[in-house]
Amino acid sequence: MLAKVRSAAVQGVEAHPVEVEVNVGWGETFVVIVGLPDAAVKESRDRVSTAITNSAYKFPMGRTTINLAPADVRKEGPSFDLPIALGMLAGSDQMAPDQLDQFTIIGELALTGGVRPVKGVLPIALRARAAGCRGILVPAENAAEAAVVSGLEVIPVRNLREAAAFLDGESVIPAFRIEVERLFDAPTEDASDFADVKGQESVKRALEIAASGGHNALLLGPPGTGKSMLARRLPTILPPLTLEEALETTKVHSIAGLLTAGQALVTQRPFRSPHHTASDAGLLGGNANPTPGEISLAHHGVLFLDELPEFKRTVLETLRQPMEEGRVTISRAAGTFTFPAQFMLVAAMNPTPDGKMPSESRCSPRQIQGYLARVSGPLLDRIDLHIEVPQVRIEDIAGSAQGESSASVRARVITARRVQQDRFRQNPGVTCNARMESRDLRRHCQLDPATLEHLKNAMQDLGLSARAYDRILKVSRTIADLAGSESIASDHLCEAIQLRSLDRQIWG
Repeated sequence: MLAKVRSAAVQGVEAHPVEVEVNVGWGETFVVIVGLPDAAVKESRDRVSTAITNSAYKFPMGRTTINLAPADVRKEGPSFDLPIALGMLAGSDQMAPDQLDQFTIIGELALTGGVRPVKGVLPIALRARAAGCRGILVPAENAAEAAVVSGLEVIPVRNLREAAAFLDGESVIPAFRIEVERLFDAPTEDASDFADVKGQESVKRALEIAASGGHNALLLGPPGTGKSMLARRLPTILPPLTLEEALETTKVHSIAGLLTAGQALVTQRPFRSPHHTASDAGLLGGNANPTPGEISLAHHGVLFLDELPEFKRTVLETLRQPMEEGRVTISRAAGTFTFPAQFMLVAAMNPTPDGKMPSESRCSPRQIQGYLARVSGPLLDRIDLHIEVPQVRIEDIAGSAQGESSASVRARVITARRVQQDRFRQNPGVTCNARMESRDLRRHCQLDPATLEHLKNAMQDLGLSARAYDRILKVSRTIADLAGSESIASDHLCEAIQLRSLDRQIWG
């Protein structure tokens, strides 16, 4: 007898429908799986057969053929165990097949018949809703993740027998529901705060500008000045994730298997800090079966690269295209995959190999130049703010004065972001000033003649590129938004130039 079960396969960050066809026939007892399965799917024969027996069902006698259609899409992972087992039970008349076409079914089976959690549940749930399914059967530990998709019955199952009894109409399992709005009200576990940082008011101001406009930033200063400490507190002043952003971020983390048991959504902006020995595949994603890399895991959050010149130059150069386009495309033998990568790049580095400023360093000019040359000019051009982090004064370290809290700074950042949301309401592809295109610059960053002349002089004196010209305008627009100004004034432009000129003062 032939039985058909709905399931899905994840490719990149999207899921594609898969129909599991199970035919139980005559002849010698044997199970064959076709439809481009990987090793984990082929191994499901042994898991499924043992799980069926240990769940007090009869293993089908005769030749059982399992086809995963469409045959030209590669099937990966153990998530097809549960649909295969249910298809074998329906094909051998041990359960009714009536409801199989109403639900998308995923889950890994233990040898005992228990259902284990799997990766990529959120994109599969979104695909099930788009395909018009009544609901989705998922492992109980994945139920919260699937329940954020409205308009879909989420049926949590703990074992094979429970799933079969539900589909056979012998038992009723209440649909799992969750209030998505309450997920964003949960308190953050991060106790770090900008108030912990002593002094460095100018650096805090620059990071506030970066957070307000979504700009990339480079922190440059000697060791011990608080570069890493400041960068790690940047997420505390970023605006909260919207539901759409949270869904996009959760999809990436779900596919990477980074969601904890029972976690429904990623509600805090990610902060990723890869080690400087990371490879280009670790940063971009890749391997034989491409999975999201660090830049995609930082989607809608912060990617922090400490000791920037210590990264391999070839690895750093791979960042240039994702920084411009907000996505990364990986081509492998298994296919071409696109992952989202809209992140804020925050990098930190010393000005010289021994960590001191060039005027105080014992390194030769050739050594200093070789160290700085590890960061290319094109990459620097894509970093909007170059922030000098000076030594902290002893008065600030020993003083008892408390700095401004992250909550106060975040309130100003949120106000500036709301201005930008209203500005780009008719252009959904632009979410903040850092994402403006050329046409947006012409419309929203007009300068009066005197201010424009000042910018031209700065471009000539500092030898900045055309890309730097655009970046200065974007930062100026953000500073004006923080000041509540509809137009870019001369003082807004001057502050933006000051935050941009560091690369030519040291690298020039």
